[in-house]
Amino acid sequence: MIQIVSFFNKLFSKKISLNEDEKNMQKFLIVGLGNKGEEYKDTRHNIGFNMVEYLAEEKDVKFESTNFGWIAKVRHKGRLFLLLKPDTYMNLSGKAVKFWMQKEKIELERVMIITDDLNLPYGTLRIKGKGSDGGHNGLKSIQQELNTAKYPRFRFGIGNKYEQGRQIDFVLGKWTEEEQEKLSERLKKGSEAILSFGLQGLARTMNFFNGQ
Repeated sequence: MIQIVSFFNKLFSKKISLNEDEKNMQKFLIVGLGNKGEEYKDTRHNIGFNMVEYLAEEKDVKFESTNFGWIAKVRHKGRLFLLLKPDTYMNLSGKAVKFWMQKEKIELERVMIITDDLNLPYGTLRIKGKGSDGGHNGLKSIQQELNTAKYPRFRFGIGNKYEQGRQIDFVLGKWTEEEQEKLSERLKKGSEAILSFGLQGLARTMNFFNGQ
């Protein structure tokens, strides 16, 4: 029992503090799904990590290690975007999402989950307000933890150019040279969609960015 108490004391001792201005801002939780570890870096399955990393770099902010992952704070036109990279591995992503929603008192409609999608052509952006998990372990975990599938999600198409039986290798594989060349522009467009979500709302962002 003492060991368990000690673990939780250590867990909750790591804090990301907000200053007074940030506390009064409208907050959004933007979660890029991925797996921690060098072996997963820059793989198709980690496009969620790539997206929030790109936005953080554009806004010149750094990620800090904290509870259930890494957080970066982006202030933009009176909004505060909390960019989260869960460190739980994909199949436990929901625990990180639930923790930060509760900690920062962020409503479900102000959460956006960024993930890869095999069913979309490479680089295609698709934003929706609800949907199935599509067999994605990260989305499955989030749905289980939040007990709903009605939350905004941002799918980034990775295509499905793999041989039969090689789906896992493809998803966990690195981008091709051709894909890598186009990735920066796609990440830029995705970052614009994230900021639009906070400023313009879900419906307008869907109408403008879907299919681009």
